[in-house]
This record gives sequence, C-alpha cells and structure tokens, in this order.
Amino acid sequence: MAKRVFIIVLDSMGVGAMPDAYRWGDEGSDTLGHIRTHPNFDCPNLKKLGLFNIAGVGGGADHPAGAFCRMSEASNGKDTTTGHWEIAGLISESPFPTYPDGFPDDVVKAIEKLTGRGVLCNKPYSGTEVIKDYGGKHMKTGDLIVYTSADSVLQIAAHEDVIPVPELYRICEDVRELMTGRHAVGRIIARPFEGEWPYRRTPRRHDFSLRPPKTTVIDRLEEAGLDRISVGKIYDIFAGKGFSESECNRTVSNADGMAKTMEIASRNFRGLCFVNLVDFDSSYGHRNDVAGYAAAMTEFDRWLGDFLPKLRRDDLLIITADHGCDPSTASTDHSREYTPMVCFGASVRAGVDLGTRSTFADIGATVLEALGVGQGDTAGTSFLGQIVAPVSDGDLMKAAAAARGGSYSPYSRFSVGAALLGRSGRVYTGCNIENAAFTPSVCAERVALFKAVSEGERDFDAIAVCGGGGVRPAAMCPPCGVCRQALAEFCGPDFRVILGRPGKPVAYRLGELLPEAFTPKNL
Repeated sequence: MAKRVFIIVLDSMGVGAMPDAYRWGDEGSDTLGHIRTHPNFDCPNLKKLGLFNIAGVGGGADHPAGAFCRMSEASNGKDTTTGHWEIAGLISESPFPTYPDGFPDDVVKAIEKLTGRGVLCNKPYSGTEVIKDYGGKHMKTGDLIVYTSADSVLQIAAHEDVIPVPELYRICEDVRELMTGRHAVGRIIARPFEGEWPYRRTPRRHDFSLRPPKTTVIDRLEEAGLDRISVGKIYDIFAGKGFSESECNRTVSNADGMAKTMEIASRNFRGLCFVNLVDFDSSYGHRNDVAGYAAAMTEFDRWLGDFLPKLRRDDLLIITADHGCDPSTASTDHSREYTPMVCFGASVRAGVDLGTRSTFADIGATVLEALGVGQGDTAGTSFLGQIVAPVSDGDLMKAAAAARGGSYSPYSRFSVGAALLGRSGRVYTGCNIENAAFTPSVCAERVALFKAVSEGERDFDAIAVCGGGGVRPAAMCPPCGVCRQALAEFCGPDFRVILGRPGKPVAYRLGELLPEAFTPKNL
C-alpha cells in the first residue's frame, strides 16, 4: 500500500503511566497530559489527526483524519534504546544494566587505564549541572567527567579545548568496546561542552549504542533492497546496523531534524525514513521545562501543517514516541508511559481507533506489510488491514480507466489501461505503449505488472483492464495471450481479472482465461 513510510518519534512524548509504572517509581506520570495545559501548547494539526482521541488523553476531534491508538511497551525498560528497538520489532526482555550508585571500581580503573586519564564524578547527575560542578576541575586536570542517570548510559563530558571532539569520540568508542557482558550499557554518550563557567553543552553530542542482537525491521528492509534513511540519532541508536543513508544522522535541534525530514519528503525513494526529534527529551523533559516542552510541541505542530501537504498518495506517516519524560514531576528521568501512535495517509481510513496495543513492535510489523516485505522473525502484529480501506473491484476499474488516458496508441487507436492490486494494498497502473516497429509495443497489463515487480512486489490479488477504440471504453477488453501468460508467472489460477466498464465490472478467474497455464511449476 505504501511506497514511502515516515516514522517520526517525538522523543519522550508519553501519554500516561502504564499499569506497571510503580516498578520504576513513575506512578502519575503523564507527559502529554501535563504539558498540554500550558498556554504555550497549541497543536491543532495533531488534534485533527487524532492525537487527543487516543484512550486516556481526552479532548479529541469530532472527526479525526487519521488512525490512532496508544502503545504499551513490552520491553523491560523505559529508555531510548529499548523503545526504538521495540518500534523496529525487537523486544528486550532483560533490562540493560543501570548504576544508581555510580560505576564499580573495576569499571572506573579500566576506563582510566584505557584512556590514560582520571575519572571525575562517577554518579547519576544532571548533564547541565555536572559540567557546572566538575567543569573547573576537568579544565585543570584533563580528567574525564563520567556520569550516568536512571537510564542505562555511561556519559563522558569534556571541554572541547581540553579534549577535541574527534578525540572524545575515539575515547567513547574505546569505552563502548570495554562495556560489554554484564556491563553492556545501552549507550555510551559523548557530551562535549565549551565556553567558561558555568559552561554550555555543544550540539556535537554523539551516542555509541549497542548493536541490536537480533533482526530488526531495518534489517528486513535492507534484505528487500529498500531505502532506510535515518534522521537525528536513529542511526546511533541502531549502531548503524541496516541503514543505507545517514548523512542526516546528527541533527543539532528539532528544527534541524524537521528541515531535513522536509527535504527528504521531496525525494523519490522507496522504503523508510526514520526520524527522531530529541529536543523534547534532552532539552525539556530532562530539564523539567514544561513551558519549553509545550512550545516545542507547538513548533512541531506548525511544521506538521506544512509537511502534510508534501505527502504523496502512496505515503504513510506514523507519529509516535519511545517512552515518557514528564517535565512536571520531581524526577528528571524517563517515565514508564504509554506512547501515542497517529497514522495518516491517502489510503488510511479516517477515525479508526486501534485501542491499546500490546507492544510498540506493532508499528514495525505494519511498516513491513505496508512496504510489501515479509516480517521474518521480528516481533509485532500489523494493524495495516484495520486502517486501510480495501480496494473494491469498482475502484480498481476506475483506476484502469484513468490509466487509459496515458495510452500511446497512434497506430491501433485502441487505448488500454490496467490497474494491478498488490497483496500489500498498493495499486500499480499501466497503459499500452505502441511503436512503429510493432514488436517493441507493450500492453497495459504488462506495463503495470513489470512496474510492480520492479518495485519489489511479488504477490497480487487482482487486475482490472479497461480499453476501447474510442472515448467510451469497450464492454470487454480481455488480456491478450502474452499478458495472460505473464500474469500466470506470478499469479495463481484464482487470481481475479476484472473486465468491463467503470460501474459495470465483471470478475473472472485467471484459470478460466488461461487454463493449464505454463508456469514455473512446469519446469
């Protein structure tokens, strides 16, 4: 059904505490619920799509334009890595290690030996406060500021004048290799800063994540030869595994990420564009900045109003999140919350409420089905069939009649259009194209079929054919023998061939039109 899929992760936009939030001390957390009351919050486009129609949110649109639901996290955690991996079909049953009392002595000594530098801090700390409190000593000694949080992270802060950014990246890469086994934290994060006290962090942060241990949706798309484009820290979260393009990897702000996503929307690609907008989490959620979070959501909503018209007929947009980070609570850490899912596209049925899903992985399963790719061993259950209206025989015939308008048939003056329905739900159209040499001429049915096969589709449900010698199509325009044989290569005897005119479609089985076809089974 889709040629391009955009997943946009509003990093940390939770929609209410999950039933097991007490295990993390997150009872009462509700990121969206607590920022939407601020006067800086104004999101009419998200409301129109159905964000507020999600269970437990409230204040929804009377006639939402998209499909929507809330997602439960099946993984044992509430951090960036587990959330994104689960969206991509990998559920983490065991939590990543955390260090509420700092890293043990053997880890600290190993870091000092590996880098030749001392270690400062070594405890959970706010990223902005840690450079205020330890930046001065770091400037004098060159020691590394090593700290963590409630998440499975080891962060290393360094002033760019003391440790240049490329060197800090190399240090983090080395520490990434060191932190394996029982100390395999989800991410090693380089945190460069600059200036004079109280210092300020620079946008040159870089995450060094674990490599996903199992197959993800990204791997399945790679196997299918489709595009896998990352924007923001997505590439880092997956340690680059499976992505085909990463020049948009490191964004410096939400605005930068949104601008890059807008540029990608102007391209002709087939596959997935996976976007993370991190400012919601890093700049506002972790900073307990309700006003800033609300304003950032308004900024995104304004951008969304410009982005939606850029979507093409065969695009699918999914807006979601990876966890919560309620800025209104005393905690500065992530919160165990449901996440929103809003889905929109020309083929998406408006107002479909998918309820509460059992795992983020349902998003990944839906993406694979929408792009016509098998799920393999990735987790999740696709909801594509619930949100996409089935294509009727009449709709398919109308598409064939429209395709007939592009016919190049100056010799026969018999124009034909065809519309082929793929198992993915996508419709491929074609028209007959003639040539003065006659032999290179090709029928509409084969144009549609070859177009579909060239774009990776292999399973088909039906084809409609509409043709005639004048403006009004003929009552019947059955496929020629060559086209029937070409269809038999990919379609079984029960494949439906729809003939007639718009408003009067008649369906036949391919087995009726070509009995005892010679297929690959005969070889």
